[in-house]
Amino acid sequence: MRIAVTGSIATDHLMTFPGRFADQLVADQLHTVSLSFLVDNLDVRRGGVGANICFGMGQLGTGPILVGAAGSDFDEYRAWLDRHGVDTASVRISEVLHTARFVCTTDADHNQIGSFYTGAMSEARQIELKSVADRVGGLDLVVIGADDPEAMLRHTEECRSRAIPFAADFSQQIARMDGDEIRILLDGAAYLFSNEYEKGLIESKTGWTDAEILARVGHRVTTLGSQGVRIEAAGKETIEVGCPEEEAKIDPTGVGDAFRAGFLSGLSWGVDHERAAQVGCMLATLVIETLGTQEYTLRRAHFMERFTKAYGHEAASEVHAHLS
Repeated sequence: MRIAVTGSIATDHLMTFPGRFADQLVADQLHTVSLSFLVDNLDVRRGGVGANICFGMGQLGTGPILVGAAGSDFDEYRAWLDRHGVDTASVRISEVLHTARFVCTTDADHNQIGSFYTGAMSEARQIELKSVADRVGGLDLVVIGADDPEAMLRHTEECRSRAIPFAADFSQQIARMDGDEIRILLDGAAYLFSNEYEKGLIESKTGWTDAEILARVGHRVTTLGSQGVRIEAAGKETIEVGCPEEEAKIDPTGVGDAFRAGFLSGLSWGVDHERAAQVGCMLATLVIETLGTQEYTLRRAHFMERFTKAYGHEAASEVHAHLS
């Protein structure tokens, strides 16, 4: 099964200020702030929802196709993804813009000052999925993740016109989208991904009830944080899958992307939705135990040991046949 993942490609530049921002602010001068903070450290991490999902799928050996836009500074990041089993040949490289990046400084009170530079992400709207499909011999599923909003709309319409199954996954972009855009992006999707809060926001913005949305999508996949995931489809029994026990809770960033990577890998293997969700929850657990969205290592024996403990020998036997 050939799965293409469209979505943002970015780097996070994270800095720590040992003092307090509040101590540097003068109450009657807030209209003309000019501040510079001497920070202790700089942590540069790879990110972007499209790249994060593809990294996880690459770790599971399912050969994802990353579709997005980056700058000429993407070479090192591309090499990293290539080494971890991701097909990056369909990434558009901008001639004038840098790869998107998030720059954030955190103070001793965990207050943050951050900026997001969209950069080359704005050129994702110029990517045509037909050229991707022609290069790899066809696409069985396109995941339309958070990206340049115009790109998300274009990819969705192209999937419909070319009869390519697609998954709607708005995540961070849902806050800036209106009801009309969300209705366009989800109508006819094979899968609709969201967390529980986003689920309510989708219903509020579209004006559609849960039942009406279920009638418009194949399956609705809702992540529930530490409670796992719920998978619904019109006229079918709801599937609920819990999370494996965590060894530590280090950083929740990228956990949703990891779940999607595992779930999509399960679809690629041809296992049922319950089993795919179990793989997703196991991979998400590895990410929450790691600092950074792509810093975990999938050691297959360790993965299977914990998967077996969480979901039993029958489930593990089915998954092991694909992982090995």
